[in-house]
Amino acid sequence: MYQPPHFREDDLGVQHALIRAHPLGLLITTGASGLMANSVPFHLDAAASEKGTLRLHLARANPQWRDLADGAELLVVFQGAASYVTPSWYETKRETGKVVPTWNYAVVQVRGAARVIEDADWLLAQITALTTQHETPREKPWAVSDAPEAYVKAQMKGIVGVEIEITAIEGKWKVSQNRPIADRASVAAGLGETAGQGEMTDLVRRYGGLAEADKES
Repeated sequence: MYQPPHFREDDLGVQHALIRAHPLGLLITTGASGLMANSVPFHLDAAASEKGTLRLHLARANPQWRDLADGAELLVVFQGAASYVTPSWYETKRETGKVVPTWNYAVVQVRGAARVIEDADWLLAQITALTTQHETPREKPWAVSDAPEAYVKAQMKGIVGVEIEITAIEGKWKVSQNRPIADRASVAAGLGETAGQGEMTDLVRRYGGLAEADKES
């Protein structure tokens, strides 16, 4: 990943937080099936290895798991908040007019070694952990055990588990840090008035030093 120094995010806790907040990752492999990418929900176990371990399952009919079993190189991309940034928000536009559009985004890329698992107990634990992760915030959470046991066992026959011990992880938070402070403030203001951009607004303010400036004032 292209990494200008001012956009790097090397804090493992911050990287893990993005994975948990945006767990639908893009699993990318190359092998006998050729170059392949599939969107898959991941469950992160941060304590299972030095950089964390990802667990997932794939449909048995999906040939990608066979590439993983063959030791194919893999990359997983987790896309966080993203937004278009119009140059109309920049104070620099009013001062010089020398501005262009851009995109702000936060992303984590993971590389690691995969292990294909077909053990029924492991698969049940994985789908239970993944389900619990997403159902817990609901007022009336659904549990895997709510479905008939025979039905769950039948469904599990159609999936294959994968465990990825993370060996390399990179974070890139491109959130207007390269702009003058006045531009950062005006981008945060513009995003704050844009529907659905609350997360990016917070990132621009935090990484742009605006939150600290508010405290000092």
